[in-house]
Amino acid sequence: MTLKSLLSATALAMLPLGASAAFAEDLPPCDNCSDSMVLMSWGGAYQASQVAAYAEPYSKLTGVKITWDEGSNEAIAKMRAASEAGNMTYSLVDVEGPDSQRACDEGLAEEIDFDKDLAAAPDGTAASKDFGSAIINECFVPQIVFSTTFGYRTDVKEWNGKVPDNLCAIFDLENFPGMRALEKRPKKNLEWALLCDGVPKEELYTVLSSEGGVDRALAKLDTIKDQVVWWSAGAETPQLLADGEVVMGSTYNGRLFSAIVEQKQPIGMLWDWQVFDFDGWVVPKGLDEAQKNRVLHFLNFATDTQRLADQAKYISYGPARASSQPLVSTHATLGIEMAPYMPTNPANQKNYLVNNIEWWADNQDEVEVAFQNWLSK
Repeated sequence: MTLKSLLSATALAMLPLGASAAFAEDLPPCDNCSDSMVLMSWGGAYQASQVAAYAEPYSKLTGVKITWDEGSNEAIAKMRAASEAGNMTYSLVDVEGPDSQRACDEGLAEEIDFDKDLAAAPDGTAASKDFGSAIINECFVPQIVFSTTFGYRTDVKEWNGKVPDNLCAIFDLENFPGMRALEKRPKKNLEWALLCDGVPKEELYTVLSSEGGVDRALAKLDTIKDQVVWWSAGAETPQLLADGEVVMGSTYNGRLFSAIVEQKQPIGMLWDWQVFDFDGWVVPKGLDEAQKNRVLHFLNFATDTQRLADQAKYISYGPARASSQPLVSTHATLGIEMAPYMPTNPANQKNYLVNNIEWWADNQDEVEVAFQNWLSK
């Protein structure tokens, strides 16, 4: 019996906005496939968008049971431990670009045949071309483009009606007094510090690689260190802003979208020098054949043009496929146009950085030690 004959009118009616019965008709059967998967992701609004856009529809179409692990912030450590134990318990792992590079370099992730394993665009364009530069290594299956940027309170009396209009307001304690929130990691903080210390964009990683380059960035951060609340989870900055405990802070653009649009907090978004990152899937090495077959079947569905466009109806992250961009429309429940809130909107890209995945994959461990030592002083 084929999967097509198992589909019910009820299951099709429950697909999310944008998911088509036509696709369900074309969904091929999955031969020699497991009936369950464990997906590792980030929790929160992002994981909820994955559930709504493609995980739940896939389960309804196939009967597959999906269990979630919210440990992606420790993905490499978890994959290493499972690999060393000879018991890979994760079917598919959601990671940011640098961690995908580390997983690939360490032999923790499978290489992907993009044009064989992933769906082509509706016009027949091969997946490798449709994803383009979002394919950052041979193990990484892209999903979204997101950015880390800054939110700020719009009602700070001490600012006398001014609002931040550029990144370096973060370091301007005279005109914009108050506590800041920054991530408790060196990535992005070092680049922002050097930009505001006069280093041109094209020289950032040359300076960071040079003797004293990291120390120069830390010296700039020293100028505001006693005015910083350090965060570890993306949800912290929006909450700190909402509670008035900080006046500005960095976080993921989707978190700020939720605070501003959904929660209607008095918060503004500063797009200047937002840092683009890619987020996507890696397939762990060590899966048995039935599990790997199921994972590849799911990936083909979950990363097709329509599914990635559907995800943008639930969260303001840009889909990684070029063919998905024109399909981004309105929020699934709020009904507002999503394009202005996307980091990939041209109006939001006047100044931006793309996270240098190779540099951070090569240098992260050493720089992390230097950063944590600086924090402890």
